[in-house]
Amino acid sequence: MLPSSPEPASFRRSQGPSFRSRLAEALCQEKPRDIIQAPEPVRRAERRQPGLGREQGSAVVEFTFLALLLMVPLVYFVITVAQIQGGSFAVVGAADQAAKVYVAQPDAGSAQAAAEQAVALALSDFGHQGDQATLSTLCSPADCQAAGSTVTVTVSLSVPLPFMPFAEGLSATEVQASSSQLVGRYR
Repeated sequence: MLPSSPEPASFRRSQGPSFRSRLAEALCQEKPRDIIQAPEPVRRAERRQPGLGREQGSAVVEFTFLALLLMVPLVYFVITVAQIQGGSFAVVGAADQAAKVYVAQPDAGSAQAAAEQAVALALSDFGHQGDQATLSTLCSPADCQAAGSTVTVTVSLSVPLPFMPFAEGLSATEVQASSSQLVGRYR
């Protein structure tokens, strides 16, 4: 049997740290709850939002910076895609009108000139310059003015990058469209 200690329980606590606190320190763990001291009282504003006084107004600066960083390229991309889509509509209309005008002319020389003029006019309706487009004509028999022959007109347009007047050789893409018409028996 173990002899009981003659000291009262209150005396054992006051001698120093308890066994639990010494064990926690030895194992590098947190101290037990009964030894941890309460922190100093904290003001309500600091409890809710720490560091509020130092960072006032920085959210506006961060939002502005991120908005510029993200929105400017996004808006430029949307404008570029819209310009490419407008170029696609322009070449479809230009090819269709050029093919219709080509088969209505009496000879090949005037037909080519009328087709080029129709392409320039159709492209200008969509805000593109005629010098950025190329026109090619293919006839299926070789005689383009013979009745029953098929005339295929292909229009290619180099769509420039928006807001880049100094970048002469740069383009967003090249769009192309073709249209075919039959030369009628009666003109």
